[in-house]
Amino acid sequence: MSSTATSRTTGARIRQFLLNDERGATAIEYAMLASGIGATIAATVFSFGSQLKTTFYDATASLL
Repeated sequence: MSSTATSRTTGARIRQFLLNDERGATAIEYAMLASGIGATIAATVFSFGSQLKTTFYDATASLL
């Protein structure tokens, strides 16, 4: 086998491996999902945080 044929075979093997390997894609999908959930939680806490604080302070003040 010549070196040109060997390099073509090696190149084909590498391409096939890269096309079949989906572990990195799955990790990226999980990271995107986790960041979306985190952003949603942060937005909810930010928008309702002061309202909840006022409600709890009023409830505490009425008990005293």
